[in-house]
Amino acid sequence: MAIPKAALSSPAHKALPGTASLANLLPTGTVFAFQAVIPSLSNNGKCEMAHKFMTLAVIILCSLACFLSSFTDSFVGYDGKLYYGIATPNGLKIFNDDRDDGLDLEKNLEMKEELEKYKLTAIDFVHAFGSLTLFLVMACSSFDVQGCFFPEVGPNGDALMTNLPLLAGLLASGLFMLFPTRRRGIGYADHKRDDGNRKEEKETTPKKADNKASG
Repeated sequence: MAIPKAALSSPAHKALPGTASLANLLPTGTVFAFQAVIPSLSNNGKCEMAHKFMTLAVIILCSLACFLSSFTDSFVGYDGKLYYGIATPNGLKIFNDDRDDGLDLEKNLEMKEELEKYKLTAIDFVHAFGSLTLFLVMACSSFDVQGCFFPEVGPNGDALMTNLPLLAGLLASGLFMLFPTRRRGIGYADHKRDDGNRKEEKETTPKKADNKASG
């Protein structure tokens, strides 16, 4: 007896809420790019050998993007410009420092001390491996990826694919709460940092001190 198509796809639909919760913990651009291209590259889950290679390549590239994005950071400079960089043991290495504008951040002594505060930490590796694991769970929970690599997983596999995203999201949320990070790297929507206001604080503090002295 033929099994209805709706019954086959129901585990994937049940996994959608869990997959959506995982997407909130991952870089937005990487998740959107994966969800946009994977139906076409996987032929909607009906893969030939070429589709499998292309799907696997996209999963690997997006996994690397999620992993490396945990080491990126951003801040608003004294010139009001948003700068991006990657954390190193010595500090933040800037990507978009236009040296023709006369402001070389890495040679500016004041900014060099500021960039050293963004150096690599152990928490960065916790978030990097956590993001990598979350993306792989989200990718394997995709109906297109399941149809391409796991076409006949059976009832136990369906139960695993349905509940694994929810469990992974809960564990990751708890892990990220225990080990929070202030980094706002490439792919994350919130870039509001206190660094851009530090110059104003330094300028207003002497004025307040002068007012108190005169009072």
